[in-house]
Amino acid sequence: MLTLHVADLLIPGDARPAVPGGALLVDGREIAGVGPYEELVAARPTARIRRWPGLLTPGLLNPYGPELLEQAYHPDPREADELGTEPLMGEALAALSLSDARWGASARRGVQRMLAHGTVAVAGELRPPAVVDAVYRAGMTVEQRFRAPVGPPSLDPLAGRSLAEAISLPLPPVGMDATFAVFDVPDETALAARGAGTCVATVVAGRLVHRRR
Repeated sequence: MLTLHVADLLIPGDARPAVPGGALLVDGREIAGVGPYEELVAARPTARIRRWPGLLTPGLLNPYGPELLEQAYHPDPREADELGTEPLMGEALAALSLSDARWGASARRGVQRMLAHGTVAVAGELRPPAVVDAVYRAGMTVEQRFRAPVGPPSLDPLAGRSLAEAISLPLPPVGMDATFAVFDVPDETALAARGAGTCVATVVAGRLVHRRR
C-alpha cells in the first residue's frame, strides 16, 4: 500500500535543503519518493495520506545503548507508586533484586521509550540476549561505539547534541527502507529547545512503531 506521510517541514538530514510542506511516499517498507507534497500526490493520487504536525526527520541514534538498556531498570507502570517512572541507575538499581524476566521486560520498556523519542538506532555493544532481542524485535539497529559518550545517559538523543549529530542516517534514496520520525515542533530551533520528547511518530522500515496521536 502506498502512503504519503506529510509534515509541515521535511528535513532530509544531509546536504539536501529542507522541504516546507514536504512528504515521504512509502510503498510497503520502502521509500518511493521524497519531495513537496503537491508533486508526490499528483504523481500518486491514490496513495493513502497521513498528515503529521511539525518536522519529519530521519530517525535518531541514541549513543547510550548499554547504559539505558543494560545498566538501568525501566519500571513497569504498575510499579510507579513504589519506583517512580524514570529509569533507575546506580544505587537505586543496586537496591533492586531483578530476575532475568524482569530485566527482559525492562529492556522492552526501555526500547519503547526510545522509540517514543524518535530513536531508531543505539550505539554501544549490547550483551544480554534479552536486551539484544528487544532491540532487534523493534527493528532498531546497533551501531559500533568507539568511545563513551559525554554526559549523563538520557532517553533524549538530542540532549547535548544537535539534530545533525543525532541523526542515524539521512533519508535514503528511493528503494531503501523508510525509517523516520516526526516531531510536533515548528522548526529545528524549537526541536533543540523542547527535545525529542515531542516525537509523535516513529516509523521503522515502513512500520509505525510509535504513535502519540
